[in-house]
Amino acid sequence: MMDLKHSVSFMIIFAITMVFIGCAKPPEAEKSAAIAAMDAAVSSGADEYAVADMGAAKAILETAENQMKEKKYKEAKQGYLAAKAAFDKAAVAAEEGKKLAAAEQKKSGYVAVWTAQEKLAKGQAVAKDSTGAKASAVEPESITKKEKIVKPTPKAKTETTTAAVKVPATQNVKVIGNRDSKRYHLPGMKYYNAVKAYHRVEFNSEADAIKAGYHKAPR
Repeated sequence: MMDLKHSVSFMIIFAITMVFIGCAKPPEAEKSAAIAAMDAAVSSGADEYAVADMGAAKAILETAENQMKEKKYKEAKQGYLAAKAAFDKAAVAAEEGKKLAAAEQKKSGYVAVWTAQEKLAKGQAVAKDSTGAKASAVEPESITKKEKIVKPTPKAKTETTTAAVKVPATQNVKVIGNRDSKRYHLPGMKYYNAVKAYHRVEFNSEADAIKAGYHKAPR
């Protein structure tokens, strides 16, 4: 009877010991998973595009490593799991950061093209103004810059007495063009000030806009 009691007590103690040993096993699998997640985050560019998330994940991993050295396996296991989740989050944030960077780069390209076109348009306008100034020097002073009045001749009096024909001259106004729709807007039109900067092209006159292949917006 005593032998049976001793045997039962031994088995209970042995079972408790095995459970304790099993619980105290180093969390190597969780550690490996956390390190693999860190490598994946680095490969996705998290060190560059998700600096804050990556730093937080590394700090969690470092804490888990210290707990592992101190044989606090339960705490270390939880730390590795948390580190893996943090590295996964950093990888996702890196992908979003890449998309934003690409969008900004594309926008900068639009601005650069718009600036170059604006400079070209201004250069053409200056050249045109210079040519117009030379031509106007030989015209009578009675002809204004805004309009020319065609006076009827005696022979054609019956045909032209109804009204004087007014021909608007080219006015130097700021014309806003949309590089995507290939339409231009005049001051006072609905979308004159609504064209985004990276779509905007400026012309000094309607003639310049039409020459560049743009059409007048309906409103």
